[in-house]
Amino acid sequence: MVASRAIGSLRHFTASRTFRSPGYICRNFTRSSALLARTHINYGVKGDVAVIRINSPNSKVNTLNKELHTELVEVMNEIWASDQIRSAVLISSKPGCFIAGADINMLAGCKTSQEVVQISQEGQKIFEKLEKSTKPIVAAISGSCLGGGLELAISCHYRIATKDKKTVLGAPEVLLGILPGAGGTQRLPKMVGIPAAFDMMLTGRNIRADKAKKMGLVDQLVEPLGPGIKPPEERTIEYLEEVAVTFAKGLADKKISAKRDKGLVEKLTSYAMTIPFVRQQVYKKVEEKVQKQTKGLYPAPLKIIDVVKTGIEQGSDAGYLYESQKFGELAMTKESKALMGLYHSQVQCKRNRFGAPQKDVKHLAILGAGLMGAGIAQVSVDKGLKTVLKDATLAGLDRGQQQVFKGLNDKVKKKALTSFERDSIFSNFTGQLDYQGFEKADMVIEAVFEDLNLKHKVLKEVEAVIPDHCVFASNTSALPINKIAAVSKRPEKVIGMHYFSPVDKMQLLEIVTTEKTSKDTTASAATVGLKQGKVIIVVKDGPGFYTTRCLAPMMSEVMRILQEGVGPKKLDSLTTGFGFPVGAATLMDEVGVDVAHHVSEDLGKAFGERFGGGSVELLKQMVSKGFLGRKSGKGFYIYEKGVKSKNLNSDMDSILASLKVPPKPDVSSDEDVQYRLVTRFVNEAVMCLQEGILATPAEGDIGAVFGLGFPPCLGGPFRFVDLYGAQKAVDRLRKYEAAYGKQFSPCQLLIDHAKSPNKKFYQ
Repeated sequence: MVASRAIGSLRHFTASRTFRSPGYICRNFTRSSALLARTHINYGVKGDVAVIRINSPNSKVNTLNKELHTELVEVMNEIWASDQIRSAVLISSKPGCFIAGADINMLAGCKTSQEVVQISQEGQKIFEKLEKSTKPIVAAISGSCLGGGLELAISCHYRIATKDKKTVLGAPEVLLGILPGAGGTQRLPKMVGIPAAFDMMLTGRNIRADKAKKMGLVDQLVEPLGPGIKPPEERTIEYLEEVAVTFAKGLADKKISAKRDKGLVEKLTSYAMTIPFVRQQVYKKVEEKVQKQTKGLYPAPLKIIDVVKTGIEQGSDAGYLYESQKFGELAMTKESKALMGLYHSQVQCKRNRFGAPQKDVKHLAILGAGLMGAGIAQVSVDKGLKTVLKDATLAGLDRGQQQVFKGLNDKVKKKALTSFERDSIFSNFTGQLDYQGFEKADMVIEAVFEDLNLKHKVLKEVEAVIPDHCVFASNTSALPINKIAAVSKRPEKVIGMHYFSPVDKMQLLEIVTTEKTSKDTTASAATVGLKQGKVIIVVKDGPGFYTTRCLAPMMSEVMRILQEGVGPKKLDSLTTGFGFPVGAATLMDEVGVDVAHHVSEDLGKAFGERFGGGSVELLKQMVSKGFLGRKSGKGFYIYEKGVKSKNLNSDMDSILASLKVPPKPDVSSDEDVQYRLVTRFVNEAVMCLQEGILATPAEGDIGAVFGLGFPPCLGGPFRFVDLYGAQKAVDRLRKYEAAYGKQFSPCQLLIDHAKSPNKKFYQ
């Protein structure tokens, strides 16, 4: 399936350990108002250098919240007032995390934009004091340094970072519908240049430590240490602290300069940016690119450009004021509330609420070396699972093995892995044509063709060789799991694990349980999914589960709209213009017209008239002519290797002409076409919650956005109903119901929410 990539994946953090280095006078000063120790910060003094250690309690990560802010202000005031202290080091006690960003719950608790503006200005004030401090401050960075954490780091005079994979710097605020609100929009352009600053703030992408050094975001790198008496993470932090203290002393003694030498390209770029005409051209090009990519549906990127421009053209004071004002405005927008809601839901779906399975899955076997099977193998072997990939043919197996190796090799090219690490990982992968070694398997995932008889055949074969504790999971996208499990000797060990294509890029895993699936089996599936780096939702069994069931009625409406004379290109434009990352006709080509036909027929039988819309004959004729979409080179469009742009398939004209139906003028405006698609999707999602297929609205929103590309700016179908209004959604459905009948009849749960305005899916 094709899905949105607008939401970036969550970062992994390791658990915290607190330590005290020898030779330090450890101080944990009490609050002036009460005899209580600080909970987020303590500091020691070595010589004349204060070492400020950040360690948020009861959390794997440090976040900038009100408590940490208050304690940082107190500590810095004490340091500035002390004659014995000449410099300071800011470091985290948590391996894998410097500061992961500001606590967005602070923003969620604000009722007005002015409250948010105040939070921004308080952050700006303390960071400005750090920047103007006469005592040099060194940020010692190990792990994630994101959002407010990056803003803190760049307000320091010097930055030292560990050169490892967990150390990343970034400004991901745009992914939450806001902008850096504590001076980041003003400091970043001065530090790394206008183009690089725009790239960081408009994409939210993470910057590795080595790249950050080249950009001027980091001044020095420290190589991580290996294992010793203490764990490597702990040793690395102690070493980082020692190095940072040395540099802090050097800065105070003026033996080290905080100014860095710029390369020729950087000097030329900096000079070019002093020319007003060049700057205006940069602003113009960036704005054009943002408009093209966001379709104007996301206000934050354009506000970021405006705020940066204000600071550069009108001076820092105007820039900081405008930053705080726009930060406040953006935090109150529907788009920001939707994206922050998705973030919270994503955090929930990254947790294993089922506990640890009785037996850990260490050996994984996968049946079918096609795109899906090889993709599942790829995301499993690189997470440390011993993986076997079995196929029925040598040619199929060879293709699958090449796919797995290519995936790992691409990481080497991107410098995410070394060639040694690639070969070490690949050594845990085995390709074979038989069931040899399956007696060691802890889990088998089948990814064979969508044919119930074939799935029954492989299930029986597998159960003859696997151990009793082994879980059997099916990667089916629509076949009910209870039907697959009907031939099993141990139905409690059968579960659905529905991955999305391409598996290495799509974050969602939909786990499907039957009434007979045991809790331990569910725990095994959830543990494996999370280990593979997936965002998981767990749904009940039924035709189409949740994701395919929501997509099917929308695709049925797509067919009707095409039959009514809206061309594929126009339809694609309307759907992307509403926020879908991929146009509806293109999505059909990407999914595969034969798959869409198969699902449409199956779910049509299961749900009857309610899943009607366009004629299935359209898909049937396309399949008979070999127009299967991208995989066959032709669908609604023509696909050529190495050619990005695609032309319409003119051979579709006769098929669409033969099935043309007259449009209904009252429900055929561009806006109506968009809402006909969205309301059918939303109504089906709410019905899934009503019927108990879904356990929570959060899982429904995550499944829709990460699996099906529902517009992230709307937050998912349930957040959409809360923000758009249940009554307005019901009114839309009633309007279309009058034209088309039962397919648009609003479900009871949606009607209940419309009757009670205070009733929300998210309270």
